[in-house]
Amino acid sequence: MTLAEQLIRMAEDELTEYSTDARKIEKLRRKFSFAVPYPKQAAVREEVADSIPSNFLAKLIEENRQTVALPFWGIGGLGLLLGISGQQPLDLIATGVGFYLAFQIQKLGWELEAKRLVLKTLDEIEASVKNPAPEAP
Repeated sequence: MTLAEQLIRMAEDELTEYSTDARKIEKLRRKFSFAVPYPKQAAVREEVADSIPSNFLAKLIEENRQTVALPFWGIGGLGLLLGISGQQPLDLIATGVGFYLAFQIQKLGWELEAKRLVLKTLDEIEASVKNPAPEAP
């Protein structure tokens, strides 16, 4: 597992907690500082930034993953309902396809959000190193 993948997994773990982005970034800053030495952080940031797709669909999924996946959850549920009723057993195929697509969309959105959080955290670390906050007396 590369350093970028480790940071992405740490960010995914942080996404599971209900808190503000600022709090998540603050918690990740400490973890990232231990996991990746400062001189290597720029290279890791570039690696993560290059792995984020920039097309319209990826941006849509990153910002609204649940909304995009909702129709596929519905297709899966409707296929299950109609397939179980026995009138149209081929609808069970729609169940499998719908649930699979919905899950994959949710997963992709989750990973994109975690990568974006990694970028924000690394940018925050970079900014704090270049402009350190004055110490309190």
